[in-house]
Amino acid sequence: MSTPSVAELRAVAQPQTTMNRRSGEHWAGLLYMRHLSIYATWLLAKTPITPNQVTGLMIVSGVAAGAVLALPGLWAALAAALLIQLYLLLDCSDGELARWTRRTSITGIYLDRVGHYFAEAALLIGLGFRASQTVPDWYTVLGFAAALGAILIKSETDLVDVARARSGLTAATEGSAGHFTSGRLGLARKVVGALRFHRVIQGIELSIIAVIAAVLDTWFSATRILVVACAIIALVQLILHLVSILASRRLS
Repeated sequence: MSTPSVAELRAVAQPQTTMNRRSGEHWAGLLYMRHLSIYATWLLAKTPITPNQVTGLMIVSGVAAGAVLALPGLWAALAAALLIQLYLLLDCSDGELARWTRRTSITGIYLDRVGHYFAEAALLIGLGFRASQTVPDWYTVLGFAAALGAILIKSETDLVDVARARSGLTAATEGSAGHFTSGRLGLARKVVGALRFHRVIQGIELSIIAVIAAVLDTWFSATRILVVACAIIALVQLILHLVSILASRRLS
């Protein structure tokens, strides 16, 4: 396939169904990364690299960010944040390249989900090691606990489709997540959602907060406070997310 122009590539690789979605797209993707990723995809389209190989690079970038974050110092935190930005860029480009080359596949979707699991867990584990004076100590444990919580939260979401498939139902729609059997629970979900506290344990936000914490470490143990906060948020979100799923119409 000949190399397309950026405009030709954008028409195929960034359809309105992708650009207009909200629940399936990170705010950073909508705000700036989709505007940058199309140029990375244009460069990748000139090479023999496959979409699944791009996803593999995405996974490596996310895990590497966690490993780098485990190192001391502000520069390590900055490097980890940059690696997470690369992870987000590749996360956008793999799908764009797949749509352009018509190589979309179940394997690609699976690897993409696995990459999100690995990257967020690695970053939280790295944060735990970063906060530790001796390895292991309680901050190491809290980092692993937060990582486990983040993985379980994602599992709760993915298991909805597993349960529906085994019951002979189609995948849940985006709208079903906002429909509840109880009006009070629906209102409570809106209030909790508006606070956005769950984003603290997500990769993009956490990498930025970790940099801020690294700067504040000069005056007090901000990174340690962040690790404790991540563990608490992961536990609370794990419970609230499960209640939200059970109370919604996603399982019906």
